[in-house]
Amino acid sequence: MKIDRSHLVTGWIVSFGTITLRVSRRGVIVGGVLVALVLLVAWALLMHGTLQFSASEVLAAVFGQGEDRTLRTVQNRRLPRLITALLVGGCLGVAGAVFQSVSRNALASPDIIGFTAGAATGAIIQMILFGPDMLRTAIAAIIGGIIASVAVYLLSRRDGASGGVRFVLVGIGVGAIATAASGLLIVQAPLQDATAAQVWLSGTLSGRGWPHVISLLILTAITVPVLAWLSQRLTMIEMGDELAMGLGVGVERTRTIAIAIGVLLTAVAVAATGPIAFIALAAPQIARRLMKRGALPLASSFTLGAVLLALSDLLSQWLEIGLRTPVGTMTSLLGGVYLIWLLARKA
Repeated sequence: MKIDRSHLVTGWIVSFGTITLRVSRRGVIVGGVLVALVLLVAWALLMHGTLQFSASEVLAAVFGQGEDRTLRTVQNRRLPRLITALLVGGCLGVAGAVFQSVSRNALASPDIIGFTAGAATGAIIQMILFGPDMLRTAIAAIIGGIIASVAVYLLSRRDGASGGVRFVLVGIGVGAIATAASGLLIVQAPLQDATAAQVWLSGTLSGRGWPHVISLLILTAITVPVLAWLSQRLTMIEMGDELAMGLGVGVERTRTIAIAIGVLLTAVAVAATGPIAFIALAAPQIARRLMKRGALPLASSFTLGAVLLALSDLLSQWLEIGLRTPVGTMTSLLGGVYLIWLLARKA
């Protein structure tokens, strides 16, 4: 690894063989603050719940020490739930950054352009017609997300290219159809199946265990490095297709690969927790405002998505109104307020 210190005023150029990365001072500071926020929220989630534990008890339980009750609660319930929240939030943050980049539209998040709704419809079909099963539900969600994304991609193509406002509008239409299909299935289903499906549609982290964590870790380890490799090309595409092609970027190939990875991230996240709104919309935009640079903010979008979902889970546990509020309901509430603010600001 080589570090070029001639760019000390703005940051550093770090080289790993043939891969070169620019690390800005602001990026290091923002990243440090976000990591500190992740640790703070994570610690609060591990300490608080139906059973309250002290910081020392949680620390001991994380390393496999302490009373049996504390160990079971922290290691078998709270820790996998926490890591699932961080990974799902991170995946959604990165997926949102990808879709907003390829479409050059701040509203192009998977929960708005129909990909989340498509994945949810696939999962609902599996749950109602064949019964709940984690693996089959995950596969059905991925298939549903792929079908929705292919429909949006093909219907939004014009003159051999896709992107921009047309991409978002077609996605909204496909999402509306998928949502209507899910509602129709739930209405026609037996009461027990319909109730389970509706609870899943609200988006929840309850009952999430280590199998969810492992599948999300594998997905993250495979997809995020590929997106990091594509990030410079995606940044060029944001400046315009013609300019990117002039710089030697295969625009449609890069866009197709990026969308495919974004769909996979979205579908697996939906399969793990159900539809979670707001995270994919807000995390990339907040990341860009914090970084104040044109490059695609993958790392900060991932960290911000993780912080937002973990914080929403913490709020849903603290602000109990009768029954515990599903985290998806909390993110939808926050997302509605944010979307109104965003549209009013751009008006």
